[in-house]
Amino acid sequence: MQRTRFYLDASRMPRSWYNIAPDLPGQLPAPLHPGTKQPVGPEDLMRIFPIELLKQEMATERFIEIPDEVRDLYYVSRPTPLIRAVKLEKYLDTPAKIYFKHEGLNPAGSHKTNTSIPQAYYNKIAGIKKLVTETGAGQWGSALSFACQHFGLECEVYMVKVSYNQKPYRRSFMQLFGAEVIASPSVRTMAGRRVLEENPDSPGSLGIAISEAVELAAQRDDTNYALGSVLNHVLLHQTIIGQEAKIQMEMAEADPDIIIACVGGGCNFSGMSFPFIQDKLSGKKKDLQVIAVEPASCPTLTKGTYAYDFGDEAGLTPLMKMHTLGHKFLPPSIHAGGLRYHGMAPMVSYLYEQGVISAEAYDQVKVFDAAALFAKTEGILPAPESSHAIRSVINHALACRESGESKTILFNLSGHGFFDLGAYDAYVSKGLKENILPDDELKTYLKSLPEVYSEAS
Repeated sequence: MQRTRFYLDASRMPRSWYNIAPDLPGQLPAPLHPGTKQPVGPEDLMRIFPIELLKQEMATERFIEIPDEVRDLYYVSRPTPLIRAVKLEKYLDTPAKIYFKHEGLNPAGSHKTNTSIPQAYYNKIAGIKKLVTETGAGQWGSALSFACQHFGLECEVYMVKVSYNQKPYRRSFMQLFGAEVIASPSVRTMAGRRVLEENPDSPGSLGIAISEAVELAAQRDDTNYALGSVLNHVLLHQTIIGQEAKIQMEMAEADPDIIIACVGGGCNFSGMSFPFIQDKLSGKKKDLQVIAVEPASCPTLTKGTYAYDFGDEAGLTPLMKMHTLGHKFLPPSIHAGGLRYHGMAPMVSYLYEQGVISAEAYDQVKVFDAAALFAKTEGILPAPESSHAIRSVINHALACRESGESKTILFNLSGHGFFDLGAYDAYVSKGLKENILPDDELKTYLKSLPEVYSEAS
């Protein structure tokens, strides 16, 4: 009988996170202070982040040890399995071999606990009492509420309003773990009230929700802000995925030719790909294809501009050199809420600019077609976000059928779709619409780029 599942013994779970910074082909552009436009230092960010996370944000060492307290909580679900999708391969009649890492088995249903646990831990030992954050589809808010509950921290979550209404059970999950969940934009903050004054019916965005969370975190000494993607330390924590996958692919006696993951801010993509990209950058695996997949309605990499921009709508965060659609971008109400973000992680953006990775964008109807096929063949209901990766996997597997090449494809199944049944209901009832960002609309949003764009890009 063909072996299709590869489980890693807990004793072999990585003891360190992998930091790609020292292996990058050049210097990553520094983040800038929103006021002075000068490079930021730890002292500029200590108001909302603990010092240990800031050290990781700016770290130059290749490996950073995972604290025992974090590893203990990781053991609840890690290592996650590597699975060969043989039924999908058979259905597609492809010579390609398809493997995926099943991150949907983590406590909150996605990869997000890989960073929520260490973030809560480092804030706890710094004496912080409360964390404030934003969430799109609710995966990050769910993960942080779980971690805060474990470490005895209060948790306040600003959930993008359209997802707040689309995904009520995500709200229930967060509340079950003690979090307070507020629809964003809200009247609680200056940032939220300003948006509502301009547009009372605003569906919200991750940029707006970040503004609200950062504003509140900066007001209290016992409160910090936590971010679920984009920043270097968040991407660092996620690399446990790819490190485990490398060991498991060796167990499967397979070597990936193509690595695929969805991207919104870039964390699950980085978590899977960075440990493999290390081999590409060192010359061990020069021909490795690494593909980031995003929504056609929020095409940050495929259509965005590489420029300095704010991470939030109100302009409270440092300016980061990244691929962006403009911080005033108001994304359409597609069901992959975790990918509705205007910017891309600076590290991911830099690798894209250097040609180390490539990107693809798909419309949500085609994405849900892929999700439905995956559920029927593999018996796993994927999150809408993860289904973007599945769409790309199917396309590349079909290309192998046409060419006769037997390539090995590895992708990250970043989360399950059990909290997304409203979206699947819209799909089966033919209520989903195609949604592609028009070029004219994109040009309007790019006008919001700060002046440093013309100076520093």
